[in-house]
Amino acid sequence: MNSMTSVLSEDARRRINREVEKYPPDQKQSAVMSALAIAQDEHGWLSTDVMDAVALHLGMPPVAVYEVATFYTMYNLKPTGRFKLTICTNLPCALQGANVAAEHLKRTLGVGFNETTADGRFTLKEGECMGACGDARPRRRGLPDWSQVELHAAAGAG
Repeated sequence: MNSMTSVLSEDARRRINREVEKYPPDQKQSAVMSALAIAQDEHGWLSTDVMDAVALHLGMPPVAVYEVATFYTMYNLKPTGRFKLTICTNLPCALQGANVAAEHLKRTLGVGFNETTADGRFTLKEGECMGACGDARPRRRGLPDWSQVELHAAAGAG
């Protein structure tokens, strides 16, 4: 086994292979988003070594994997806190108070976007649309979604 692919556990490689099987044999790279999610689940974030291992496993140039990982905000390119709080600040969410909630969280946690609290518990991220415009509520990785009641309470409006 190549030392670079050993960055990924046997279980991760098996799970990635299951994703690869969903595509035509000459389109392994189509599984890159799933492969990155699996690798991130295993390591907590995507280091260059981890992305290189994904690229090698999928037979892709590493730069192609980096392009995907840097484009989407769901991938962590550096370690994050135990809880990753991602606030959508696009217009529908902003109109429902997400920006107010974001400012409240910044003050309460003492961090800005893309920063982690000193105790390593929380990372605050600004996210793009998460497909929940009808609910327009922030998402919390590792915790349940906030309801409108919780959002307004966090923002000091309820």
